[in-house]
Amino acid sequence: MASTPEKPATLSWTPPTPRSRVGITLETYILDGMMGSPAATGTFTSVLNTLSLGAKLITAHVRRAGLANLLGLTGQTNIQGEQVAKLDEEANEILLTVFGSRHHCAAVATEEMEQIVAFPKHDKGKYLVVFDPLDGSSNIDCNASIGTIFGVLRKAGDQAATEGDFFQKGRDLVAAGYVLYGSSTMLVITTGKSGVHGFTYDPTVGEFLLSHENIRTPQKGNTYSINEGNASRWTDDVTRWNQWIKGEDKESGRPYGQRYIGTLVADAHRTLLKGGVFAYPADKKSPTGKLRLLYEANPFAFILEAAGGKASTGRERILDIQPTALHQRVPLVLGSYEDVDAYEQFMRGER
Repeated sequence: MASTPEKPATLSWTPPTPRSRVGITLETYILDGMMGSPAATGTFTSVLNTLSLGAKLITAHVRRAGLANLLGLTGQTNIQGEQVAKLDEEANEILLTVFGSRHHCAAVATEEMEQIVAFPKHDKGKYLVVFDPLDGSSNIDCNASIGTIFGVLRKAGDQAATEGDFFQKGRDLVAAGYVLYGSSTMLVITTGKSGVHGFTYDPTVGEFLLSHENIRTPQKGNTYSINEGNASRWTDDVTRWNQWIKGEDKESGRPYGQRYIGTLVADAHRTLLKGGVFAYPADKKSPTGKLRLLYEANPFAFILEAAGGKASTGRERILDIQPTALHQRVPLVLGSYEDVDAYEQFMRGER
């Protein structure tokens, strides 16, 4: 009788561990994203590459500001009623120039200018960009951390861009990020579902290299960030929250330590990485809030939510707010989900 052939041994297959991409350039990361989207045309890629170029140029100016007569004020006042620093003006001009030289951005809105800047030759551009060219102006002359904040929106149709095109809710952003000019220059970016990734600039090769892959904000932290100098202007509910977070309670991990730099980019960056809560509430001096919705609050809310954190006014989700003006201001609270949630409970009178 013929022998029955033995069945081959069953082979078990283990999916390969995803390989870290740490060390790849920002350009490679952007191109990989384009190649992974069959419908991609390269226009969004161009916008992100333009942001990268602007960040490199601003970095060069920041690094030699003390030697190139870029410290101090210009003597002018911007639309926000703030004194314009020389480096503010320089960063704004750099970003206007790089976006004006490409054809995929139809218009930009900047914190430094009253109206939008449309590029007439780019009417068919598919994207709009909002930015705060240099956040933390008061820290420039003392060599503390400063930064650039940006957001990218889609533009509908081929007609010339108008101010109304920018009045999109934060949840409609297609990308947001910031550049931190600190001990090193770091660019953090997200397209929402792609996660949040940080790229550190290596001046020896002139490239941003992936250094912080898939950043996730801790669900709870142990630090809070708020300008205590405004305490006399706070509402009662903010005062109660502030006293609570400084109170002694080992079970809930209190008191929290205070960290405050005074540059939104720097304070929010630390909160993104280490957790905790950053708060700039409305007060008697700024009853509608201090920070700008389009240029500051929306981009950071988009980033924090993509990293598993939370951002609100204290009473409503930042990304759900309908903009009604280019320079609209809002209260901003962002950070670890549990810490922002606790803040909201005080605002609702539940604590």
